[in-house]
Amino acid sequence: MHKYRLISKKGEGTFSEVLKAQSIKNGKYLAIKCMKNHFDSIDQVNNLREIQALRRLSPNPHIIKLYEVLYDQPTGRLALVFELMDMNIYEHIRGRRHYLPEPRVKAYMWQLIKAMDHMHRNGIFHRDVKPENILITDEVLKVADFGSCRGIYSKQPYTEYISTRWYRAPECLLTDGYYGYKMDMWGVGCVMFEVLALFPLFPGTDEVDQINKIHNVLGTPPQAILDKFKRYASHMDFNFPPKEGTGIAKMVPHISGDCADIIEKLLAYDPEERYV
Repeated sequence: MHKYRLISKKGEGTFSEVLKAQSIKNGKYLAIKCMKNHFDSIDQVNNLREIQALRRLSPNPHIIKLYEVLYDQPTGRLALVFELMDMNIYEHIRGRRHYLPEPRVKAYMWQLIKAMDHMHRNGIFHRDVKPENILITDEVLKVADFGSCRGIYSKQPYTEYISTRWYRAPECLLTDGYYGYKMDMWGVGCVMFEVLALFPLFPGTDEVDQINKIHNVLGTPPQAILDKFKRYASHMDFNFPPKEGTGIAKMVPHISGDCADIIEKLLAYDPEERYV
């Protein structure tokens, strides 16, 4: 860390904090992600999914650039040095009074979908697509925070915690870890809605409330789809009351029909029918 001058704290999560820093050598500003966990060896560091994913996905214009891995063997401390972006999407829309122009939102979403396509083609899915993990500078968007990512071909069920509840796809909520890379596209749909509407689409207070909020908008899915999920579920009561659902367009009357249609395709309840 002696190569960098620490300037301020940018943010903090469960497993890390992010600092704004300046390179002493060239004066360039950077973001340094300091891990809270301690690591026993450089092999353990190199086996971290986040580092492996970033190395596999780089370089790409829509994936955050990892410049350097700083590991201090005596203390077991680890820090990752990234390019610095201006803000995340949540910060961009928080407290905003006026809608963002639709062409700009479309440009952001095109870049986000390009990032997902690149990840999925390279065998990685993110598992935590949300406004806080999508960074922007001017008109450029990049996906960050690969701490929850998995390999597309890794074995189901996936057991550990994934994705912030509000952006969690039905297959993640209803099954015991039987989901795949298409869950990322559900997250993209939720983000697209939020950037256009300036409020979250499904702000559930717990998993049951989350499903209810999804059904209030999209309607209760056909029994055949629920039966498909039920085969892989043990923790959820599937006796959902039939609901019509308000649909997306009514919630954001200011957006074009095309935009509403894309969101609805991204939010197909059955992952097999989801826009990818």
